[in-house]
Amino acid sequence: MGINKDQVEGRIKEAGGKIQEQVGKTVGNTTETIKGKLNKNVGAAQATLGDVTERMKDNAKDADRRP
Repeated sequence: MGINKDQVEGRIKEAGGKIQEQVGKTVGNTTETIKGKLNKNVGAAQATLGDVTERMKDNAKDADRRP
């Protein structure tokens, strides 16, 4: 299984969102907390899309190998 752009970018966004959310909570900034949660969830969705894309590619390769 390979790694694609959506997987990498999604996980980076997710991590950044987690950090942003924690900073928002720490300083008591509700707007930053909400933005962090949003970025975290968008990143997780993008990473999941990348995971599904890779699984589909792998399944297609396996199907091509079958006689």
